[in-house]
Amino acid sequence: MKILVVEDEPEMLDNMVRSLQEEQYVVETADTYDAASEKINLYQYDCILLDIGLPGGSGLTLLEELKQLNPAQGVIIVSAKNAVDDKVAGLNLGADDYLPKPFHMAELHARVKSVLRRRHFEGSQTIGLNNLTIDPDERAVFVDGRELTLNRKEYDILLYFIANKNRLVSKTALGEHVWGDQIDEADSFDFIYSQIKNLRKKLKEHGAQLEIQAIYGIGYKLTHS
Repeated sequence: MKILVVEDEPEMLDNMVRSLQEEQYVVETADTYDAASEKINLYQYDCILLDIGLPGGSGLTLLEELKQLNPAQGVIIVSAKNAVDDKVAGLNLGADDYLPKPFHMAELHARVKSVLRRRHFEGSQTIGLNNLTIDPDERAVFVDGRELTLNRKEYDILLYFIANKNRLVSKTALGEHVWGDQIDEADSFDFIYSQIKNLRKKLKEHGAQLEIQAIYGIGYKLTHS
């Protein structure tokens, strides 16, 4: 899952990024209004952690822009401003939650997981598709009750496909989502092909009743019977 942290306080930004990365999220950052606006216009995120007070503009204005671009985008306002008016304004503009500073990282993780479950998996604690089950909190995958061992990127790719099942996923969208900013430094998509090849092999060997189909020249689609 890919998260954008929009925060202008360097120490807070660093703490949030390190904590989220320890939870195995792909994390990107922006510390000004303009940088955040550029990010949300170029990329898609599973959840955005948005500060209200930003150099160059208001986080609430950014939230309006974001919801016009993608109404389904998950957003948690993270702000030192704990005024009722700010909270109500943010929620009315489409934010999923409001977390006042200071906060414990454990609470941040719980709020993020809640938004991800609501936005992508209808609030379920586990995700089921045919004979495959995923426990996102534990990053565990099971086929017919037997655990399927995946590396970090294989797991991220599988979860992204399941969140977009039966949809055509381009190589670029997949790369940006699973590798984040690092995708811009890649000369080719060979590393994506390698991870998907290994994931397909593991799913087939374990008898998973789903298939990652290659759509020549475009990308992939997860299908299931």
